[in-house]
Amino acid sequence: MARFQYGEKKHVYRKFVLSFCVFLLIVGVFYQQIFSLSSGTRKRQRESLENALTRSITYCYTVEGAYPESLEYLKEHYGLFYDEDLFFVDYRITGSNILPDITIIEKGD
Repeated sequence: MARFQYGEKKHVYRKFVLSFCVFLLIVGVFYQQIFSLSSGTRKRQRESLENALTRSITYCYTVEGAYPESLEYLKEHYGLFYDEDLFFVDYRITGSNILPDITIIEKGD
């Protein structure tokens, strides 16, 4: 009779290990999907910022006849808003009639 009980305990242990491995696999896939979703969201935010900068700069040039002198000018007069904790925008002007050089850098977490 002890022979059958030993086999049952071994079988239960295998089921536990298998269940635990499946659980870890599910948690790993879930984490991977969340990371992928977060990365995609940040990419879309960056694209949105690029579009907003381009529109604001172009609109300013159309209305005023000169490109904006600074990023702060765009924020104050054209309502440009972005998350400064996520992105750093390097805005360099070379002249009032030359399109500014814009570089968007994602900040690390």
